Amino acid sequence: MEPSLNLMTNEFAAKVGKRFAAVSVAIQQSSLPRDLQELVMLRASQINGCGWCVDLHTKDAAAAGETAVRLHLVAAWRESTVFTEPERAALALAEEGTRLADAHQGVSDATWARVREHFDDDQIAALVYLVAMINAANRLGVIPRNQGGSYEPGMFAALEN
Repeated sequence: MEPSLNLMTNEFAAKVGKRFAAVSVAIQQSSLPRDLQELVMLRASQINGCGWCVDLHTKDAAAAGETAVRLHLVAAWRESTVFTEPERAALALAEEGTRLADAHQGVSDATWARVREHFDDDQIAALVYLVAMINAANRLGVIPRNQGGSYEPGMFAALEN
């Protein structure tokens, strides 16, 4: 299946994409650990069925040193022993913030309490924006039918400047 529109080569889409990328860079530069950011983005991308984003975040996490075992178990993090309590709290927030359309009532009080135990306000703000941005990015991958498999780590580094 070919993408229905290339958002990287369309002039208007590229203009908006630069602003989108700027928000993502600000999140990346926050005190929220980068490896945790990749796990959160991978989990939301799995839920949303964005092959392009799953490819990107799996490869970026692996290139940054994440283990294959942890990457394979992100989809089943609740049934795994390889994630820390802060990671579990962040993954729960990512899932609840992603599944809003699944008759979910938003992020539960229990999840907020777990998140508050492990992160400061700036990190929580980064986490909330991260979940919102990856859900938007997933739609930017799924709607035009971008396929996973061709991403190479670092190929978008120029957009971050």
